[in-house]
Amino acid sequence: MKKVVANADEAISGIQDGMTLMLGGFGLCGIPENSIAALVKKGTKRLTCISNNAGVDDFGIGLMLQQKQVKKMISSYVGENAEFERQLLSGELEVELIPQGTLAERCRAAGAGIPAFFTPAGFGTEVAEGKETREFNGKMYLLEHAFDSDYAIVKAWKGDTEGNLIFKGTARNFNPMMAMAGKITIAEVEELVQPGELDANEIHVPGIFVNHIFKGVNYEKRIEQRTVRVGS
Repeated sequence: MKKVVANADEAISGIQDGMTLMLGGFGLCGIPENSIAALVKKGTKRLTCISNNAGVDDFGIGLMLQQKQVKKMISSYVGENAEFERQLLSGELEVELIPQGTLAERCRAAGAGIPAFFTPAGFGTEVAEGKETREFNGKMYLLEHAFDSDYAIVKAWKGDTEGNLIFKGTARNFNPMMAMAGKITIAEVEELVQPGELDANEIHVPGIFVNHIFKGVNYEKRIEQRTVRVGS
């Protein structure tokens, strides 16, 4: 199967209104910038977005929130986005906040074909409302279900035309597990090479999980919060 597509517009062309998307990244690190920009341009609406966070007001998923493209956010942290806060408080946006470890495991379980699992995170809090609980070895656990996502959209450092991916540093974050979890996975990469050019021992996601891949352009790689030492 030919996996290479020309650009982000072609890669996201199959995403329709009302679909559920996973978007890799942590803060602004390792987010699929080109694909998000293409979704904003396309104007796809009523999306459910699964992401560790919701970007900032003028970057990342924040751009989709500005255009009212997101119906529901499933995240673990949303504190850097004023527009997100406004939409949440006004009732315009559905939000499911879950513990970060649970978010990661729901992604991993989806990729591993595990439909559900028990975790102690959230027991005795609002997170547990309406969920099955069970005791194991004297400790209480919640039943959590793997995510069911139409698309996963990730950003890697290097990839080959067969879809094998390598992530760089902390940009690895949620990207590998999401790449394995989507029914259809789109990968944008900084460097696109031919098969055999990547060291097989360094590949983080095998190409079998990737459906579409393209070489991205003009990455901003913003720093979410810059802290400098006060001069003496």
